[in-house]
Amino acid sequence: MTVQTCPALATPPLSAGHDIEAELVYLANLDVRPVIYYDQPGPPRRVGNYAGFAMPVRNMRPIAGDLSLNREGFRLIRQHSAVRDFYDAEEVAAVYYPEVADVVKAATGASRAVVFDHTIRIEGNMEAQDTIHRAPVRLVHNDYTHDSGPRRVRELVGPEEAERWLGGRVVEINLWRPIKGPVEQAPLALADASSLSHHDIVAVDLVYPERTGEIYHIVHNPRHRWFYAPEMTPDEAILIKGYDSMTDGRARFTPHTAFDHPDTPAGAAPRESIEVRVFVSYAS
Repeated sequence: MTVQTCPALATPPLSAGHDIEAELVYLANLDVRPVIYYDQPGPPRRVGNYAGFAMPVRNMRPIAGDLSLNREGFRLIRQHSAVRDFYDAEEVAAVYYPEVADVVKAATGASRAVVFDHTIRIEGNMEAQDTIHRAPVRLVHNDYTHDSGPRRVRELVGPEEAERWLGGRVVEINLWRPIKGPVEQAPLALADASSLSHHDIVAVDLVYPERTGEIYHIVHNPRHRWFYAPEMTPDEAILIKGYDSMTDGRARFTPHTAFDHPDTPAGAAPRESIEVRVFVSYAS
C-alpha cells in the first residue's frame, strides 16, 4: 500500500490555518512526584505540579511533505477508510485495524504490524469515560516509555516471539484521525521530537486497581517546537511515533496534546477522533 503524504498547501487556505500561540499544559517542575490514578470512575486523578505555558504552534500543512517519522516523529497523510461507523467496535476491528496495519507498514517499512487497541475521544466527554471512549487529553505526554514499550510487546506477542521482535528494531505508532470534520475544537498539537531533550522527559506511573503502567510527561522547555494541522478532515490522519527501540539519534518519542485553539468559533462542533495503536517489527 502506498501512503500518500499530504503535500505542501494540500488544502486551500483556511480561516484558522495560520501559525498561532496557544496554552499547552506541561509539568512545571518536579517538586512533587507526578502520578496518575485510575482508581475511580470518571477522569483520572492527577498528582504533580502542572501548569499552562504559552507556546508557538505552527501550521504543519506548508511543510507536510517534508515531515519524517524518524526526524520530527510524526507525519500528516491522506488515507480514506472504508469504515462506515467508527463507533461500532466490531467494524473498527474487522475493517479499520487491517487498514491501519497496512498504512503503518507502508509508512515505516516494517515487516510485521500488530494493531492492539483503539480509543475514541469526544470533546466534553468527561464523566462517562471508559477504556475506549474518553475526553481529549490536554496535557503534554507520550504514550510509551523506554521500559513500557518492550513490556507491552511481551504482553502482545508472548515471551518467545517477543525475544525475536526485541532482538531487532521495534516501533510503536499511533494513527490519529478525526471521525467528523473539520476539527474546530481541541485540535492535536505535536512536538518536533528533535527539539526534545532527555532532561525534559519524566516517567509517570499510571496506577490502576489491578496494575501499574507507565507513560512520559514532559517538563516545559521553551525550545520545544510545536505543530498542528488546522481543520483536519476524516480523510486525513496523523502518524505519531510513540516508541522506537533504536537509540541512534532518530526520533524515539513524540510528545503531543490536545489544546484550545485561540480562534475556535462560537458554537464549534465538539472534536470526535479515533486513535489506533500499532507495534511494528523489522524482524524477518
